[in-house]
Amino acid sequence: QVQLVESGGGSVQAGGSLRLSCAAFGYIYSGTCMGWFRQAPGKEREGVAGIYTDGGSTLYADSVKGRFTISEDNAKNTVYLHMNSLKPEDSAMYYCAADFCLGLRSLSPSGFSYWGQGTQVTVSS
Repeated sequence: QVQLVESGGGSVQAGGSLRLSCAAFGYIYSGTCMGWFRQAPGKEREGVAGIYTDGGSTLYADSVKGRFTISEDNAKNTVYLHMNSLKPEDSAMYYCAADFCLGLRSLSPSGFSYWGQGTQVTVSS
């Protein structure tokens, strides 16, 4: 059974940093697409960053390019989202997601079948 467990959310002031972690269990980690998504109240869920675990290619939303970095530790079956220069508009529930794929082509939430429970990120001005 696929299980994704997020951690690392919290509250920070604008300009600060946080690192989110997503540990994956119950499936072959290599050769999957993993992504971070966020959803603020009243807004649709949006893709933030993604990584293809076989090769490490990445995708980022324009709104986070240059500020967020997605990385992975294959030995731990864990994906990280390093968030720097945080802004109040980054405040949202952040979700980790995964799916089997042949390459990362999109950050559309509809392309991911497995989801974690989410971790809250709050950025104050």
